[in-house]
Amino acid sequence: MTSLTGLYPGTFDPITLGHTDIIRRAVKLVDTLIIGVAINEDKGPLFALDERVAMIKEALDGMDEGQRANIVVKPFDDLLMSFAEDCKADVIIRGLRAVSDFEYEFQMVGMNSFLNEEIETVFLMADARYQAIASKLVKEIARLGGDISSFVPDTVVPKLLKKVGR
Repeated sequence: MTSLTGLYPGTFDPITLGHTDIIRRAVKLVDTLIIGVAINEDKGPLFALDERVAMIKEALDGMDEGQRANIVVKPFDDLLMSFAEDCKADVIIRGLRAVSDFEYEFQMVGMNSFLNEEIETVFLMADARYQAIASKLVKEIARLGGDISSFVPDTVVPKLLKKVGR
């Protein structure tokens, strides 16, 4: 039987409960799930790449136990499809929260298929509890002194509060 590798890319600045929900469900679909942490300086991440990788590993510690998939966290700074090819990914996993996500992702799938039509994209709808969560909004709530504990893993809360000076 062939092993199936999935790639879940993102900036994860920081990782949210929405991200972990998609990961928790994706590990049921593949044998290896690579969490691709994009450097993406254009987005002006709050956390450095090594901090984001460490937060993801800490937040996901033990999640793959008893699951079909092994979870691997890898940073990348090149074209997604090049990274997917380097990882020997069979599928790219993307989470969708709203119609606006779909429009953007639809364009990306079209472009990615031109670059490599062998790698499929699979969309997982965000659980209703997490549809409104976006890293950008979580950072803003933290900056303004709001409670972020319902939006990010417990291990992320103190790191984010410290980063925003709270």
